Amino acid sequence: MSKIISAEYAASLVEDGMTLALGGFVGSGVPEELLIGLKERYLSTKTPRDLTLFHCAAVGDGKSRGANHLGLEGLIKKLVCGHIGLEPELNKLVVENKLSAFMIPQGVSAHLLRAIGGKKPGVLTHVGLKTYADPRLEGCKANQSAIDSKEEVVTLLDIEGKDYLLYKSFPIDICFIKGSVGDTDGNISLQKEAVFSDQLEMANATRNSGGIVIAQVENIVEAGTLKAHDVKVHGFMVDYIVLGKKENNLQIWTSDCYRPELSGEYKLPLEDMEIMELNHRKVCGRRGALELKKNCLINLGIGIPDAVAAVASEEGLSNDITLSIESGALGGVPVGGIGIGATVNPESIYKQPDIFDVYDGGGIDLTFLGAAEIDPKGNVNVSKFGGRVVGPGGFINISQNSKKVCFTGTFTAGGLKTKIENGKIDIVNEGKDIKFKNQVEQVSFSAEYALESGQEVLYITERAVFQLTDEGIMLIEIAPGIDLDEDILKYMDFKPIISDDLKIMDEKIFKNEPMGLKF
Repeated sequence: MSKIISAEYAASLVEDGMTLALGGFVGSGVPEELLIGLKERYLSTKTPRDLTLFHCAAVGDGKSRGANHLGLEGLIKKLVCGHIGLEPELNKLVVENKLSAFMIPQGVSAHLLRAIGGKKPGVLTHVGLKTYADPRLEGCKANQSAIDSKEEVVTLLDIEGKDYLLYKSFPIDICFIKGSVGDTDGNISLQKEAVFSDQLEMANATRNSGGIVIAQVENIVEAGTLKAHDVKVHGFMVDYIVLGKKENNLQIWTSDCYRPELSGEYKLPLEDMEIMELNHRKVCGRRGALELKKNCLINLGIGIPDAVAAVASEEGLSNDITLSIESGALGGVPVGGIGIGATVNPESIYKQPDIFDVYDGGGIDLTFLGAAEIDPKGNVNVSKFGGRVVGPGGFINISQNSKKVCFTGTFTAGGLKTKIENGKIDIVNEGKDIKFKNQVEQVSFSAEYALESGQEVLYITERAVFQLTDEGIMLIEIAPGIDLDEDILKYMDFKPIISDDLKIMDEKIFKNEPMGLKF
């Protein structure tokens, strides 16, 4: 019996009440053809209904692609994932309590696939302690519908006097994954993928749950013609394969053609990369780059933190550090925006669960992450704010376990405009949203946990730099051209501790020419 089926037939295999696992990282490895097929079936038949949707990373473009196809009322009853910041159609249903949403740390979700595949009770870890994931706070419940359900996805355990969290396993009935090439026996190659993500773990978890594994590919070849080293998911795990249309087999959302420098097929000369313009985004990246050390492993979050990679490349430091993304890409220069997850000239591409093994054990020397809200204690919120449920992504795994953490972003949000010239910065139009608040809406990063762990923590903005201390956050640097009272304290809900040795940020950060950074 042939394993090759249509997207329409694949969609017909999804039944009411099933748990559907979805592979992909933002726009990489997304089985778009299968998602469109399921959406079209639901729109025409109103079935299947009341699904539980599980995915690890965000799967979307911030508009209509990826998991956004499933943002239809009645299709999804429960959502368990790490991030929906790029899934506005699902986000709307979460905010309106039309489904129950549980936001678990992305690394935990990736490791849950291993636990499910191995018939283990769940993932036992320290990740999430003293954050909203902790049952003593919110227990990963992201909306009122989840609270009303009385369901618990995580429990607190005491093991030999130490606190741990157990994130519970659950069976997976069907999964959609994507590969590059499949053969007629169902063997799947990822040779053109920018991200390996969790295809193998998801297929194994589904198969060992007695479920159905469906893989979308862009090419199908005869059995036995794929190289053994290229087969990342063996055919015994795969029930069906679907040949997707070209437009539904994109390597990343930001490009409609294959880019071999993202899959490691060849390396692109970095001098051909566009130099980032001098703006407040680059200022944050430059100040962050001053924290770089030779031979360190660095993680970069989405948004302004990826400016650190652009600055490192411009300054010629890329070969002396190892940049990493929680998608699993190591080395090279990470792609920004909705291309996040992919990397230009990767030196290695790990699977997503593997890179979180490195992260959770403290393997990251330095991380640059964003922040939506910061309170006087130094707690940070990135997961729920401004009427949106976003989820933490890999933020909790990374921020809790890095040796040094730099929260990197603009001082205010929503319309900030600046003028940068002659070694100083002027605020032309202040952002309407204040980030430094008396209380964060949700604790995504626990300052208390960080202090107990002995982490060094900085909060870097275009006009000021703060440091975490036992007494709270302390202002340690101010940008040239910035007035302490009018440009900083006026736009904070609280007054921070101000260092007795308040420094002026280096003028080189605010000039057009390269800073001349060297190790």
